[in-house]
Amino acid sequence: MKLSDIQQEVAVFVKTNRLETTVPARVLDLVSEVGEVGKEILKGSDYGHAPFEPTGEWASELGDVLFSLICIANATGVDLAEALQTVLAKYEERIAHKGEAGSGGNMGN
Repeated sequence: MKLSDIQQEVAVFVKTNRLETTVPARVLDLVSEVGEVGKEILKGSDYGHAPFEPTGEWASELGDVLFSLICIANATGVDLAEALQTVLAKYEERIAHKGEAGSGGNMGN
């Protein structure tokens, strides 16, 4: 399934189920869902005392984050496939020039 198809599927789901809300509310939801991913990391690592092992809720929590992110993209007219290609090109350029993908030494920015 292409990313554009997934974005469309989420848009239809949101509309069908009357889940529309504001972009700020979606961003706060995304932050909350990322927090739940963090909680699963704590649980899956015995609160940092053991190597991380994905919990039974791990995939579901990642799915919640993805859903929230797609809702934000849809609400703001962002084509996530295009955005991802732009970011990958940016990272490739950084790697070619600096030997790493991150800005200022941090991975991913």
